[in-house]
Amino acid sequence: MNDARRGGSVRHMKQPQNVTLYMETDLRESAMAGKHNFIGKVASVLEDSSFRVTYRSFDAPHDTGRSLSHMKAPPDAQGLVFRRVYHYPFWQIEQSAARWDWDVANAVFVAHDADRAEADRFYTFWQKRLFGDLSQQAVQGGFIYIPLQGRLAERRSFQRCSPLEMIEACLAHDTRPIVAALHPKERYNAPELAALGRLEQRHARLTVRMGGMEELLRTCDCVVTQNSSVAFNGYFFGKPAMLFARVDFHHIAVAADLGNVGQSFARLPQVAPDYAGYVYWFWQKSCINAGRPDAADRIAARFRRFGWLE
Repeated sequence: MNDARRGGSVRHMKQPQNVTLYMETDLRESAMAGKHNFIGKVASVLEDSSFRVTYRSFDAPHDTGRSLSHMKAPPDAQGLVFRRVYHYPFWQIEQSAARWDWDVANAVFVAHDADRAEADRFYTFWQKRLFGDLSQQAVQGGFIYIPLQGRLAERRSFQRCSPLEMIEACLAHDTRPIVAALHPKERYNAPELAALGRLEQRHARLTVRMGGMEELLRTCDCVVTQNSSVAFNGYFFGKPAMLFARVDFHHIAVAADLGNVGQSFARLPQVAPDYAGYVYWFWQKSCINAGRPDAADRIAARFRRFGWLE
């Protein structure tokens, strides 16, 4: 007699739950070919916990059950989001696609003396890795750098004002020249570019250009933006940031006060952030470093955080 039927009972095998990973087509193909390090580790953690992993493009019909979506909001309450945290190999798994709602955004940054030597080493390594010798050549060039994102004339829910209004506020409350840089990968419509052009014509201190991030970070006094990742990159050059929108890396930045933007500018030289300690805390302590041996444990911890694993 089959062992499962001995004693008049039937032993039921636990059926694996399905988890669907939604992503762009090229990323999906890379993942299915086993060529994506982080996604491969995510799949291994789930499969080791008796989940069945499938890969789908965003334009495919949504499956029922749990899901992981690359950068985009999950299709329902059973889904989570995974996203690179500005540079490889740092990733995060969250419930929301909105970075300002992430766990790290709501955490309190506290530098620890015990981490000092490691934080300094980590920071120096990533300065060199990302920007070569440029970050060591940083100077105060006497101007404000405003990296622009999209929808220049629109104020979105996470923003204090529109990007155009942000530029106007800076012109009104600080006397330094301003370089506003359009994002090379962003699509701008004719009306918003025309509005930006008119603003440039009215103000001799305003220069509009395309791209040029690394040299602008090297030579600017500070970075003012809504929530562009350029401000995070500025931390590697020791450049303080003023933010006109919510984001995850806000802890050592100045939050712009629309009621007194001049006072916000006055605070910038006084904040004196611990850039090394912060980058170490934000990346190494609070994210998943897919290049480290403990990456799988970090991934599993995030799934436990959201009740997927025991």
